[in-house]
Amino acid sequence: MTTEAPALYPLTLYYDARCALCSAEMGNLMRRDRAGLLRFEDVWAPGFEGPPPGTTREDLLTLIHARAADGRVLRGVEVFRRAYEAVGMGWVTAATRLPVLGPLADRLYPVLARNRYRLPRWLVSGLFERASQRAARQRCGPDGQCRL
Repeated sequence: MTTEAPALYPLTLYYDARCALCSAEMGNLMRRDRAGLLRFEDVWAPGFEGPPPGTTREDLLTLIHARAADGRVLRGVEVFRRAYEAVGMGWVTAATRLPVLGPLADRLYPVLARNRYRLPRWLVSGLFERASQRAARQRCGPDGQCRL
């Protein structure tokens, strides 16, 4: 008897585009999503269709949320784990699966999320600018044509 795993992808990530950290991280993921496993929903976009069932826009602005292909809603660090796995970079969040570090990350992430607007732009740029540029270069062919 085979038990099929619930469909996770495409995974829709709900993010706050008014947050420099959120936008930088989502931009990095967008550039790396070659398989098209991720969808991105800016909760401030004029065409935003609304939050997934059982959540509010305020929920989406408090912690990152995602909706799996089967309709399940994921929250917090689990969203990052799944998103980075989707783009082949599971190593970025691998430590958050460890017995001690996982629960610690789950407890610290809400503190970071609450204070994300306080992070200086230079720090956000330092964290994601090089990685994002590298991802963009990897999507460009020898002919200079980029597949963004």
